[in-house]
Amino acid sequence: CLTEKGYELARASLVDSDGNCVLDELVKPQNRVFNYLTKFSGITAAMLRPITTTLRDVQAKIRMLLPDNAVLVGHSLNNDLIALKLIHQHVIDTSLLYRREFGQKFKLKVLAEAVLKRQIQTEEKRGHNPTEDAVAALELAQYFIKTGPLQVVELHLEELWGYTIEEESPKRTPAPSPSYRFADVLQTLGRSVAYIGKRADVALDLSHQCWYSSDKEILTSFRKQRKHPFLSVLQLSSFSDHLKGSCAHQQQLYHNVSANLQDMCAVFAGPFPAGFSKRDVRRLFCCCGPVRKVQMLNTSVRMHAKVEFWMLEGAMLALKVLNGLSVLGQTIKVQRPVNESTLDLDLNLDALMRDKLNTNRLYVVKLRHDAAQGLNISTRVNGCLSDAKCSGFPPGRQMNGLLHTAKINGKQLHPCTTKSELCEESVRKTFSRFGSIKSLVLPGKHGKHTRHACIEFESPEGKCAALNSEHLLEDSYLVWPSVTPPHLLSWVGMTTKRKTEMEEGETAEEQRPDSLDDGSQDQETGLLKKLDHRLNKIFSSLPDGTLSVVLLLGLTSTTCDHPGLCFLEIKNGS
Repeated sequence: CLTEKGYELARASLVDSDGNCVLDELVKPQNRVFNYLTKFSGITAAMLRPITTTLRDVQAKIRMLLPDNAVLVGHSLNNDLIALKLIHQHVIDTSLLYRREFGQKFKLKVLAEAVLKRQIQTEEKRGHNPTEDAVAALELAQYFIKTGPLQVVELHLEELWGYTIEEESPKRTPAPSPSYRFADVLQTLGRSVAYIGKRADVALDLSHQCWYSSDKEILTSFRKQRKHPFLSVLQLSSFSDHLKGSCAHQQQLYHNVSANLQDMCAVFAGPFPAGFSKRDVRRLFCCCGPVRKVQMLNTSVRMHAKVEFWMLEGAMLALKVLNGLSVLGQTIKVQRPVNESTLDLDLNLDALMRDKLNTNRLYVVKLRHDAAQGLNISTRVNGCLSDAKCSGFPPGRQMNGLLHTAKINGKQLHPCTTKSELCEESVRKTFSRFGSIKSLVLPGKHGKHTRHACIEFESPEGKCAALNSEHLLEDSYLVWPSVTPPHLLSWVGMTTKRKTEMEEGETAEEQRPDSLDDGSQDQETGLLKKLDHRLNKIFSSLPDGTLSVVLLLGLTSTTCDHPGLCFLEIKNGS
């Protein structure tokens, strides 16, 4: 139920692996209750009045009932554990087992009806039965494990995900074409062929293969041969692995960071009223920060959207300010996507917020004037953000100036069309009264205006004073503690400008930091010397008249470009 300190535990139920209830306790909230949420919880004031059981009592009972190695099952289990203020090592969350597209979750009621063919949380019941919900989650997990993910998808593809499987007509398998590879042709002519190298690198289908883990072992094995095959292929991979690893690591690191950052900056919102366009969604969410991308997720019943911000603070503000908002009479929810990169998002954001680099830094958004005038929320919104914990706004609130429509000359228009960009002079004038400003960044492309800024104060007191100000919202400003590392803005800018700069004549050598060159070149030089030494030993062991071909394969990618080399020599005497 909802108390003056937020949501608190009011009832806890636990069942064993056979579905038998082993715990069902009402819990007395520690703080004054604002809303019993009877529609969902089924709990009333009369039920809790005689209860003396506390959260600590329930925690003790659960610890006694739940062994350390037990697997705890639930639907959106993170919410249950947060309410219980417990951590358990082994968990199964059925909302992640049966996951919808774009990271969205199925409701437990929907999964129970589609998979278990059972009705739960029906309208005639007053509130959810937690024991019934626990049994449903348990059976969903057991069914998933027993059936397997592939079979689950095939059996419930249409009712859960809205797809059907079309059976393809059997096709005749074409006859295999003859191989014209040099090694295969030699073998058909009765010539012996051998391959010596690392097993992971084998790309030839040869009959005689020897696999070794290092170049040293390959060299030793080849030199021990008494009779050499007609064709021997040796793959010394240390140097090529180094080139692949250095480039692939840089490229993979860039892609991983980019993908994780996009997930962290994304929110899902909806349902929106019929006819609400992508432009309307962008217009709505840009009050929290610059929007990078909007993707509409339309179904036959409801319309949702995935909104990606350029900065982490934009997504965090949207979650706090726009969740529960009434858009043309339709209450929308704003939530984060659920995927692997966002499982520890709260911990990561908390670490970023406490980072020394962000101690004095503040994120500022300039609202459009008419939107700010219509914000029907407390002017304490900025003050609530001082510890990055917004107390929330009443469900169904209406940001009238931002969302209501007006008729002008018979046409229905959104009123938030008046632009109000930031300029350095006005920002400094507004925020310098809270403390001395060390630096001010107004991100934006050349020649274009911006409506958000990053301010760094000389001391943390200036940042706290701004967060607790009651007048900033009246001046059309929203503020939030900075979480985006300062270097990330320049890094994002560099990655987006890289192609343009290359076209303008800047070379890749000029872009590469000097600190990376020296160590990398020294390592490559050492590896080349080793390779040269081993090739010399191989060449010395060859019989006279042997053609020796050395291939150093080239490597080309978006982050590096290494040309290949080929050396040919016929062994003739010493």
